[in-house]
Amino acid sequence: MTGADRWLLPDGIDEILPPQARRIEQLRRHLLDYLDNCGYDFVIPPALEYLDSLLTGTGKDLDLRTFKVTDQLSGRLMGLSADTTPQVARIDAHSLAPEGTSRLSYCRTVFHTRPASLLASRTPTQIGAELYGVAGTSADVEIISVMLSLLSEAGIEGVHLDLGNVGVFRALADSAGLSDEQQSELFDLLKLKCQTDTLAWVERELSDSRLTEAFSLVASMQGSASALTDKFARLAELVPVAAQQLSDMTQAIEALMQRFPQVSITCDLTELRGYDYHTGLVFAAYVPGYGDAVAQGGRYDETGADFGRARPATGFSADLKVLAALGQRQFEAKETVAAPASDDPSLWQAITDLRTKGYRVVTEANGDVAGASQRLQQNDGQWTLVSA
Repeated sequence: MTGADRWLLPDGIDEILPPQARRIEQLRRHLLDYLDNCGYDFVIPPALEYLDSLLTGTGKDLDLRTFKVTDQLSGRLMGLSADTTPQVARIDAHSLAPEGTSRLSYCRTVFHTRPASLLASRTPTQIGAELYGVAGTSADVEIISVMLSLLSEAGIEGVHLDLGNVGVFRALADSAGLSDEQQSELFDLLKLKCQTDTLAWVERELSDSRLTEAFSLVASMQGSASALTDKFARLAELVPVAAQQLSDMTQAIEALMQRFPQVSITCDLTELRGYDYHTGLVFAAYVPGYGDAVAQGGRYDETGADFGRARPATGFSADLKVLAALGQRQFEAKETVAAPASDDPSLWQAITDLRTKGYRVVTEANGDVAGASQRLQQNDGQWTLVSA
């Protein structure tokens, strides 16, 4: 390693410098205060814990993305958290174990062995909220409403909401008796959104014309809720076990359209993100000019069973750094005051009083203080503010 290489950061690892660091921190405080206003209690899970806990439940998909180390005290494998959701699920099921509804929020850095996408950081600052103990449409509408409101609080404009439903695909797969291998093959085809290849696979693998039509409908279900009404009705007729999921999805869309008329909403039943642990409605928010979701989430019922307490659950998360980069939220800058270098006790008292009042007071060291609009000056034995 050369001397120059010592100062290089690994690919996907970023550092945040002034003034962006201050802006991100101001946004963090603002958004956490907003989540608190929504009734979500703040928790801080550990950055490092035993691997078998991190990879339980919703964390099963995180194995390859988790940095692993050996605990020198116990000899057990530990991992750096790659996603906060499994840890918050553990907190709800085991550490808190409340009766009834539980609303929890968080904001902390997580660590990825590889970026989730070309635009993603390997150390995203994950902010999000989780709602436990409430099943059905009302909880889905609440958590999506909180997510969309949070994006608005961050100054994110032009949001597009994309909704899917893993539960519909699961219902169809169960009705068709698909093996795990068949589900995986069909999942990969749907993910590519290639209707021709999906239809060819369905016709080859399934002999039931009713199910063939049902899967063909799913492969073509991308568009506005109003445009898909007839397809929803036909799919519910073909596979009655999926009717409730489709009805709940329709109700959620109607409620969200009333609350957020400025947000465009589309449905996509081929969107099966998090299929291994999501159980119902899944959602993602996008904005023009950015290729990844700016926030995403979904329902993951019964995950707490792995921690000894099964609970209905839904939640969302976003990268705070992305929200800060894309959002238009502006924060009032503190007024900077320059103070002379002096051991005068009365000067120190004046500095302390100003800092308590919210001023940014910087002692002059080598020349003028950058950005100072005022300075402390002694007049008749009193330290007063004058224009810089």
